Amino acid sequence: MQLTDQELIHAIRLGDEPAFEAVFRQHYAPLCQYARTFLHDWDDAEEAVQAVFLAVWEKRDTLEITVSLKSYLYRSVHNRCLNRIRHLSVQSEHREQAAYEVEMYQSSAEAPMQSLIAGELSDRLQVAIQRLPEQCRLIFSMSRFEEMKYQEIADQLGLSIKTVENQIGKALRILRTELADYLPILMVLFLN
Repeated sequence: MQLTDQELIHAIRLGDEPAFEAVFRQHYAPLCQYARTFLHDWDDAEEAVQAVFLAVWEKRDTLEITVSLKSYLYRSVHNRCLNRIRHLSVQSEHREQAAYEVEMYQSSAEAPMQSLIAGELSDRLQVAIQRLPEQCRLIFSMSRFEEMKYQEIADQLGLSIKTVENQIGKALRILRTELADYLPILMVLFLN
């Protein structure tokens, strides 16, 4: 014999676990399907339905249902899903705002540091270039700062292209050694 909604509600109010289990078994799966249409995630849907059944059981003493039990459960799940969607939306907004603030902080914190390091590196580079042997410094400066091709440098100085290439290679090796302390910092700052 099947109990009416009013009889089931009355039994649940009295703490009748088998009556509650019967309602749970009958409505759980369809309510989960219904919740999933809102939440698009099976775990979230199940969590919403379980929360509704938990609330029904915990508030069974004061349970007032004026519509059918099925309507009450569906409306409760509907409201729970809307609350969950609102919560996720607010959470997403907070996450986006936090990410924006972190990005702004990092940008403002890194810019002065990058300028400071770039200025210091430029100073060290100038000193290192000045320490190069005279011919090496001249050829390197013509290549890098005047943007002359190796052939143009060779023609202007009356040297072979091979000598120009060797002098550029020598200059780069010396500068790499002189500026070795800055390589890790440059990699971190300028590759991020």
